[in-house]
Order: sequence, then C-alpha cells, then structure tokens
Amino acid sequence: MDNALIVESAISLFFLLIQLPATAILLSRLLKGPRRNPPIQPQQPTSEILGSVSVVIPTLNEALRISPLLAGLSRQSYEVREIIVVDSKSQDGTPELVKAAQQQDPRFRLMNDDPLPTNWVGRPWALHNGFLSSSENSEWFLGMDADTQPHPGLVAGLVKTATDQGYDLVSLSPQFILKYPGECWLQPALLMTLLYRFDPAGITTDQPERVMANGQCFLCRRSVLAAVGGYSSASSSFCDDVTLARYIAAQGFKVGFLDGAKVLKVRMYEGALETWKEWGRSLDLKDASPQAQIWGDLWLLSAVQGLPLIIVLSYFLVSLLSPLPGTWSLKCLLGLNLFLLFIRFAMLLAIAPSYDRKTATAGWLFWLSPFADPLAVLRIFLSALRKPKEWRGRKYGN
Repeated sequence: MDNALIVESAISLFFLLIQLPATAILLSRLLKGPRRNPPIQPQQPTSEILGSVSVVIPTLNEALRISPLLAGLSRQSYEVREIIVVDSKSQDGTPELVKAAQQQDPRFRLMNDDPLPTNWVGRPWALHNGFLSSSENSEWFLGMDADTQPHPGLVAGLVKTATDQGYDLVSLSPQFILKYPGECWLQPALLMTLLYRFDPAGITTDQPERVMANGQCFLCRRSVLAAVGGYSSASSSFCDDVTLARYIAAQGFKVGFLDGAKVLKVRMYEGALETWKEWGRSLDLKDASPQAQIWGDLWLLSAVQGLPLIIVLSYFLVSLLSPLPGTWSLKCLLGLNLFLLFIRFAMLLAIAPSYDRKTATAGWLFWLSPFADPLAVLRIFLSALRKPKEWRGRKYGN
C-alpha cells in the first residue's frame, strides 16, 4: 500500500471513529419519535380549571411585537385568573399597550419589577417578581414571552394535558413564523442543533440533565415553584427556562416538553443576523449544563450535523480534481455521511409543520437549510466559549 492510500485510510478511520458513536446516539434518540405524545390541542375550559392560572409576562421594550400576545391572551377563557405584565422600565410605549388592553380586559395588570440585583439576569428576575405578586389561589403559574401568539384554547389545553398526564411542569415547542430569506435558511439549522441533542418533544426523560424546556410557554404548579424558591435557582442563567426545569426535575417532579405547534406561534427575531446573534448565544445551554455535557454535545453536533456536508462535498470535489483510489474505509465514510445527510433532509420534512412560511419571502430556502448546518454548529461553539455580556438591551458584567 503506497503512502497516499495509507494517509487516506488513516484520515477516513479517524472520522469514522468520531462519527460512528455519535450516529448511534442520534439514532437512539430519533427512534423514540413514534412513541412521543401527540401535539397539544386547543380545548374549551371546564369548571374545575376556572381561575386556576396566573399568567406572567416579562417585558422590556416589546411594543413592536407584544400586541398579538395581548390579543391572544384576551381570547383565553376564565381558566386564566390574571395576566401580570412585569415591565422593566420600557421606553417604547409597551406599558401604554398593556394599559389599553387592561381597559378591555380587567384580568391584565401592569407592574414594574424591582431594580435588578447584581446576581440576577433580567428575564428570570422579572418572572420571579411576577410569581411573588401572583395570586396564591391559582394552582398554575404560566410564564409567557412577548413574542408569542397563543391560539384560543391554548391555556385550557395545556392545563388539561398537564393534569391528565400528571406533569408538575410542562412547556411547549411552538410553530415558528418565518418572514425573511436569511432566517428561512438559518433558523431551521439552529433549531436542528436542539433536536439532535435531545429527545423529541413529547418524550419524557428520566434524566434531569437531559430535560428540555421552552420559557416562551412555561406552565408550572404554583406549589412546586414555591417549593423551589421561584426562579432563584435560575437567577444568573441566560437559559433560565432549561436551568429551572432541570432543577425541578432533579427534585423529583415530573417535567414534560410537548409539541405546541397547533396552539402557539412565535415570531422570535427579525432576519438572519438577529437570529444568529440573539438566539445563537443561548442555544449551547451552558448555564444549565456541566462542562462535560456541553463538550459531549458539541462533539455530537460536529459529528452528525457539522461534518456530513463538508465531508461529502470534499469527497466529490477531490474526485473531480484527481480520482481517488477508494479504499474500503473511505467508501464507508462516504456512505455514513450520505446516510447522515439523508437523515437531515428527512428531519426537515418532519419539522416542516413547526414552521409558518405563508408570508415568508423566499420561503423555499427552508428546504436548503441543511447547507447552513456547519454555520449553525459553529455558532454553538462560539456561544459555548463565552458568556453573554448583553441581553435584550441590558449589559452584564462578569
């Protein structure tokens, strides 16, 4: 065997050793998909859940996107006892929009949170203040973000599902609204970094460190939240939803993450640049995970999402320039990465219902999002290496 073949075999074996175990882990997660709980459905409230939910919304300069949320919450029935908007001194007219909603629906209440302590991040601090101010007569606490758009029957469907299945905490994956070409291409690739690392929505894990959560729609029994000190366990976390959910799961409570695409839409960020900057910096979940788990997840993402496209394109490019001898290890490597690309495009079909592209410009770019995978994995690496110093207009020290 000449030197070129030796080098080719060594490189191929190196990548196979990296990718084969990661592929096995990925398949073990994806194969759980057929057993997952069905998506949450909108429901009508019944008498036993009336007045059982306090909704809390943290806001900071949300005037451009909060109106659909206010309207959507007004359409929820009287299972919602109160809707508390905790504002952090917005300067863009957000409080005025809430006050206007209050004129139409007395369940709305506007309050300002206390000055932010040095050891807290703004979002969990606002939610913590809202929890402390909410009615003790409510059985459930529901945290929602200003970018959400709830369908009628969301809260009733969520409470009934949590009650019927015995959840102490349950959050939802939404349907994402896409508008601009860049985000149609990049956002699904970033979302895939979560889908590859965790069990599918609707699968309940018994490992607290693998629990997934979404603070955009985060329902928790009030008694459970009181028992863990509100949001204090997630005070300094930039992914407070996952941090708090994992802490609650570690205390022995039942935590679920379900498909909410039929009851909840979200318009998160405007364009690819904002998506890259704002969402990308929290997707690593480093505030909720030990270092070993973070780097293990980065290895997995590199192996099954970042490398396949690069390896396949490199193979065909090199083959065009100088035909390769094609050792068995190289053929195995090519076959494995073609298989991983097949999985990736199949996953794209699976998540298509989780996207609203009706008003999107160049929405067809969604189907090319696998070509953004190397960038998405790079973004998770960059985020894992540094802690945010700015979030939603607030600046933070070390």
